[in-house]
Amino acid sequence: MRFPFECESPFLFAVYHLDHYPAGNAEMGPEASLRGHNMGADFNHPSGWSMYHGKSIPGFPRHPHRGFETITVTRRGWVDHTDSLGNAGRFGCGDAQWMTAGKGINHSEMFPLLNREGENVLELFQIWINLPKRSKMVEPSFKMFWAEDLPSLKDTSGPEVVLIAGHLPGFNAPPAPPPDSYASEKSSDVLVVTLKIPLGSSWTLPAFTGDVKGLSRNAYIHTGQQSKVADQVISGQKRLKLRPDMDTSFAPVDAPMEVLILQGSDIGEPVVQHGPFVGNSREDIAKAFKDYQESEFGGWPWPSDALAHERSQQRFALYSDGRKEEKPMP
Repeated sequence: MRFPFECESPFLFAVYHLDHYPAGNAEMGPEASLRGHNMGADFNHPSGWSMYHGKSIPGFPRHPHRGFETITVTRRGWVDHTDSLGNAGRFGCGDAQWMTAGKGINHSEMFPLLNREGENVLELFQIWINLPKRSKMVEPSFKMFWAEDLPSLKDTSGPEVVLIAGHLPGFNAPPAPPPDSYASEKSSDVLVVTLKIPLGSSWTLPAFTGDVKGLSRNAYIHTGQQSKVADQVISGQKRLKLRPDMDTSFAPVDAPMEVLILQGSDIGEPVVQHGPFVGNSREDIAKAFKDYQESEFGGWPWPSDALAHERSQQRFALYSDGRKEEKPMP
């Protein structure tokens, strides 16, 4: 399996982050030397934690996107969001955030180290899903999916299954994607599921019951040693291309396993990507660069390109229309 994960349309990109940060300092950065870290582009550091593009707080300071969507699914740790629309938030520990970049947005994703007394673990997925040509220039939007609102199967001795997007038999529907999302189209058949399966347990992903023409279904075993998937024994971390029209069972053999499942219907259009811009042609990419140079996709209403909220701040989402949601820390 490659890192980032190799994806099929409509997905463009997926990556799994697991960082074991040290205790946080007064500025919510690591209480440790940054010597040896490639500041500004620090990835896969052998210490077990990376600064990414952050310089004092790890994360990804202000950067643009156009033409697709990002889904950030957290397991552990915290993410502080700000964007050019005026949206902001703090989320983590099972929350997810869905952002439709559409015609263009700037956003920042910083990872504040809130615990000053011990380790700060960050575990998350970021998934990029394409937009069809008709939706590439829609207005950008931002939506928080709180962990409490995500349908899940959680058993202390059995599997943990969390439904982020799509439909599964026996599960309630998750929160609706943003209105201009490709996933909001019924024919997209988008499914995003995370699995944690302990030893001695198993779980079966049911077959898709509709037309599977153009439908891809991939399982990414990102944690585990040896596992049994359907009738095959799989060793290590693997990407598996599944048949959507068949049930697929997952069971660990010698250690717990964790899996990300991505399913969706092929958009069936050319994809031209340059960094954070996705279009259907090279002309689309050239226009994206020109538009960004001229407008900066709305500028930046925040005092810092790498803003972290106050340490005492609870989970929250502040929307550009003035709405605010607040949730207690778990």
